[in-house]
Amino acid sequence: MSKVNQNYPKPKLVPVPSTNIIPDRDIGQRPILECRHLGIDFGGLSAVADFNMAIGRTEIAGLIGPNGAGKTTVFNLLTKVYQPTRGTILLDGHDTHDMDTAHVNRAGIARTFQNIRLFEKMSVLDNVLVGLHNEMNNGMFSSVLRLPRHWIQEKRARQKALELLSIFDMQDMADHQAGSLPYGAQRRLEIVRALATNPKLLLLDEPAAGMNPSETAELMENIRKIRDTFQIAIMLIEHDMNLVMGVCEGICVLNFGKIIAKGTPEDIQGNPAVIEAYLGKKKED
Repeated sequence: MSKVNQNYPKPKLVPVPSTNIIPDRDIGQRPILECRHLGIDFGGLSAVADFNMAIGRTEIAGLIGPNGAGKTTVFNLLTKVYQPTRGTILLDGHDTHDMDTAHVNRAGIARTFQNIRLFEKMSVLDNVLVGLHNEMNNGMFSSVLRLPRHWIQEKRARQKALELLSIFDMQDMADHQAGSLPYGAQRRLEIVRALATNPKLLLLDEPAAGMNPSETAELMENIRKIRDTFQIAIMLIEHDMNLVMGVCEGICVLNFGKIIAKGTPEDIQGNPAVIEAYLGKKKED
């Protein structure tokens, strides 16, 4: 695995109730997310088992593991694409057991996907405006009749959308068709659209996929910028270990649906169970 980027200060991780750890700066505030004994079965096969994890309110966390380890399944559980077979998910202290995907989004979880899911025929700006639907409360009559309230909110939404695009210096692309953007720009647009829903926790599923080293380095800085600007938590699944070790503060490692390690980047890099999961067990001489 790659060496940790030492240029950005890492917080100390401290225990919280149960077996979880969060950054010391988030102590005194309840974790934005806490999973307790979370699991799901498919046809008698346990895809995720006894998943326990907490994320501090401003933490950048990583969820890593070999292909097929269950990482995206965890994201699908958190966003209620799948309903857990067992266990509890607490979002900002509230149990999400009776929520569906839309309710979870309104409650504060936004995500991106391994495969980009943009409205390709719509403009860049309109894609972000779709993400701002949680803030739009025109009412049917105001929208249909185009009353002054409708135009005021429309103007505010466009302004906020442009401000969000400026995070990635994409404001000049506002009128471009989303599907015409280069791959890396489409990835960034999907993150902007997720931010438009005003999340407390942003889930990024392989955000650096398809990016070159320069784009990945820029993404790393933008992830920090998003956390610092919006004061939210970010959890990412990623195979690029330079990105994971350089930006994540706490890392959870999955293998065959079970957690095999949790800790700082330094802890994870030297963990024998993690090395074995990625590289296989060394044969005896």
